[in-house]
Amino acid sequence: MMRRKDREVLDETKINEFIRNCDCCRIGFYDKENNEVYIVPLNFGYSNVDNKKVFYFHGAKEGRKIELISKTKKVSFEMDSNHELIVGKMACNYSERYQSVMGTGLISFVEDKDEKIAALNEIMFQSTGKKDWDFPEPMLNGVAVFKIEVISLSAKERV
Repeated sequence: MMRRKDREVLDETKINEFIRNCDCCRIGFYDKENNEVYIVPLNFGYSNVDNKKVFYFHGAKEGRKIELISKTKKVSFEMDSNHELIVGKMACNYSERYQSVMGTGLISFVEDKDEKIAALNEIMFQSTGKKDWDFPEPMLNGVAVFKIEVISLSAKERV
């Protein structure tokens, strides 16, 4: 439940714009074994087809993140951008402009070769604005690709 309803953004076009303006998505895992939350910042790709929102990521095939993906299905995510300080006369009057998106989703590995290529192209598009990259077989086999299929998502903006 969002406390500041006056800052809530519901317009899908605007939410997609917020996401396209971000260069980092933070994924929050609950690490049950260590009884702690583990948050990892990652570059990402994004797809929104027929209002089915999916975030794509890549990385090494080993490590804590990979272990947690294998054990966890539900995760949280957060991203933000367009920060600008709002100057006040006193410390309590200072604030900040921002746009943010957060939510929950189901995380899983992408194993299908065609989906893996599409995911890597989305990741490259988010960073470069260009798609149609070539991914040699050794590179495809050497990288872990995973995705978050969005369950819930909310967006906020302070203008």
